[in-house]
Amino acid sequence: MRRRETTPLGQQLAERIATSGPITFAEYMDACLYHPQYGYYSKPEEQPRRDYITSVDVSPRFGRLLLRQFHEMWELLGRPKPFWLVEAGAGTGALARTILDCAAASAREFYGALLYVAVERSEPRRAAHSVLAGHGGCGHFESAAELPRSVLGGCIFSNELLDAFPVHRLIRSNGELMEICVGLDPERGFCEVPRPPSTTGIAEYLAEQGIVLREGQQAEVNLNACDWIESIGRRLERGFVLTIDYGHRAAELYDEHHMRGTLLAYEQHRATEDYYRAPGEQDLTAHVNFTALEVAGQQAGLLPTGFTAQTNFLLSLARHSNFEDIESAETSEAERIRQRLLFKTLIHPEGMGETFQVLAQYKGIEAPRLTGFEPL
Repeated sequence: MRRRETTPLGQQLAERIATSGPITFAEYMDACLYHPQYGYYSKPEEQPRRDYITSVDVSPRFGRLLLRQFHEMWELLGRPKPFWLVEAGAGTGALARTILDCAAASAREFYGALLYVAVERSEPRRAAHSVLAGHGGCGHFESAAELPRSVLGGCIFSNELLDAFPVHRLIRSNGELMEICVGLDPERGFCEVPRPPSTTGIAEYLAEQGIVLREGQQAEVNLNACDWIESIGRRLERGFVLTIDYGHRAAELYDEHHMRGTLLAYEQHRATEDYYRAPGEQDLTAHVNFTALEVAGQQAGLLPTGFTAQTNFLLSLARHSNFEDIESAETSEAERIRQRLLFKTLIHPEGMGETFQVLAQYKGIEAPRLTGFEPL
């Protein structure tokens, strides 16, 4: 955006900056995505206009294979009842529906113990959870705006959630670490203003992970993700945390191949670096730093038990079940071919398969081994 009148949210942010001065990019991104009236993820959708495609959208096989992993976690925990399965950032409940329907049909004992909590802060998306009322009526499903205060035994998981957490933007310039803030130019509209870091948490984040930016390098720091994983660790009494998202460990995320960082704006399935073009109308995302999740998680008692690419994760689960979740003898040959092609999208090394990573952490049990992280 170069004119502040482009969107109602843009006008509000411009007025705020004109009155109080530049804001951090994290504040700007938070408003763009989560403003209660104009935020990209918060406002009612008049028509389908999502600018991204998730693994859930590609194939129901994704949810079926996840069910395999959750069932194994239940076994490792000693088959607790209830087994809390908490999905953070559940959206409209599409993944919840696949998992619950499949559990009810093919894993009856597990389904009998299952309490699925779909957590979604967006009220319009949460309203779509009504399609799961049948599972709720049986005591196996709840819709919530916030995470449960305590999860006695189970798994808290997310799929493509943390990439949409607001990030601070940094640049090393003339040997100094500066934060890229959002200011306002009378002629050009929103502009980038370098300032000293807004919080000591940024320097601590970099130091804990041994991150040193190169001269001229831009990067993102997701302090919210660290706070979130620590909160998850405090809420979970015993069980697992499973995080699926696109990103890297710190050594790769901040290397010489990412001199401009990883932040992108998405609109109509097109990616750009014009983050200010239409506040509230674009999706803003940045790659997840999985090292940061491991470091912050350990401070809350979460220990890593597996980290792998989505390709390895899904194929290991599929192999363990003799690939019965991918193909079914009950479907036509044409349908089986179609499903194979869709599944390839999930695991293709040049697509979702290697772009998306899977991190498993655990708490309150002996070091577990999970099938999804077995090497192929």
